[in-house]
Amino acid sequence: MSTALSDYTANYSALALPGQDLPWLQQLRADAYTQFASHGFPSPRAEEWRYTNVSALEKKAFKPLLGAAQTVDAEWLKAYQLADTYSLVLVDGHFSADLSQLAGLPEGVQILSMAEAIQTCPEQVAAYLGKAVSNSEHGFIAFNNAWFTDGVFVHIPAKCVLDKPIQCLHIVTQDGGLATTRNLLVLAEHAAAQWLETFVGVDVGYLSAAVTEAFVGQNAELTAYKVQCESAKAYHFGGLYIQQARDARCTHHNFAFGGLLARSDIHTDLQQAAECELNGLYLGVKRQHHDNHTRINHLKPHGISRETYKGVLADRARGVFQGRVVVAEDAQKTDSQMNNRNLLLSADAEADTKPQLEIYADDVKCAHGVTVGQLEEKSVFYLQSRGVDEETARNMLTFAFANEMVDKIKIKGLHDLVLAQLLERFPQAGIEKEWL
Repeated sequence: MSTALSDYTANYSALALPGQDLPWLQQLRADAYTQFASHGFPSPRAEEWRYTNVSALEKKAFKPLLGAAQTVDAEWLKAYQLADTYSLVLVDGHFSADLSQLAGLPEGVQILSMAEAIQTCPEQVAAYLGKAVSNSEHGFIAFNNAWFTDGVFVHIPAKCVLDKPIQCLHIVTQDGGLATTRNLLVLAEHAAAQWLETFVGVDVGYLSAAVTEAFVGQNAELTAYKVQCESAKAYHFGGLYIQQARDARCTHHNFAFGGLLARSDIHTDLQQAAECELNGLYLGVKRQHHDNHTRINHLKPHGISRETYKGVLADRARGVFQGRVVVAEDAQKTDSQMNNRNLLLSADAEADTKPQLEIYADDVKCAHGVTVGQLEEKSVFYLQSRGVDEETARNMLTFAFANEMVDKIKIKGLHDLVLAQLLERFPQAGIEKEWL
């Protein structure tokens, strides 16, 4: 076992983690601890991690942040905390009531910190925690189960359509810190909600590991967004694992801009006539590594899924897309389409893409497409023929390629935030907002 993994396990018993008086939670943590102590973080030897090596995390032990939350600059926070939302702020892995804004929640809606939910409604937490993803998925899940310090619990009652989006804002402030959070998101039948998860941090090195389990009831609708703009020195793992009941609908938009090494898992299980749409954009510069892993399990008939992921990679950045659609034997009449497009802006940038279709039914309509390459010269020439110089033409085409995904955001404040991050981090100079 590496020194870092030994540090994690050696100090584990001394951690004051929530739920120590609940036997079922202690058993969950104990099983997760045993799994992690035996296998550690995922290895490239595992097929679903073959393109991403996280061995750097085994060389340095990041410290769980269990003390008082650090002060967050109010002006800095304004850039990320969206107006007209129910806002939950997690600082260094802990819920901050002072920074959160939850006034005016509709009757019956529960939104509270995971630590509070474990104490006040443990039966509800027990009914869902660990039910959408298990320790055996991979080492980060076991690590999260064992080490999570806090998070968010959300329950939307039947037939409730939430009037404002819920923003969960993760902030890390300490060098060498470990922020490990767990969220539960439950929508009862015929409910509807928008969930915005935003990851930011100061310019230091840290590890952010967050897992969200979402349960979308019959005829319910969830629209979810993830914006990852962490420190350029940070490591990030984020997983969203969704259970969709019959006729449930789920749309997810994933934007990965920050981090030195970042991995995002989006997995969903669809029951009969359920629908899902997965969209994503990853932007890599310098030596960034972005890994996006999606899995759509069609379990019952008449399911529909659509997936579009785009990558823009410059310098020596590396982008990974592994999209997997599994159609079970009972899932007749499934309709699934997947598309991954990658734009390389330098000879040293790399894109690894692996679309997979596993079809065990015989009456389905499934397709996938992949492209990896540079700008089409005929498109550049077309703009030049209209009086645009070559550099501006290339900038316009590259930005338009990425901005197509940003334009899918229907919440204005979030759209403006993502657009600002894209403009700030875009690898090419000379991008003009006035082009929009």
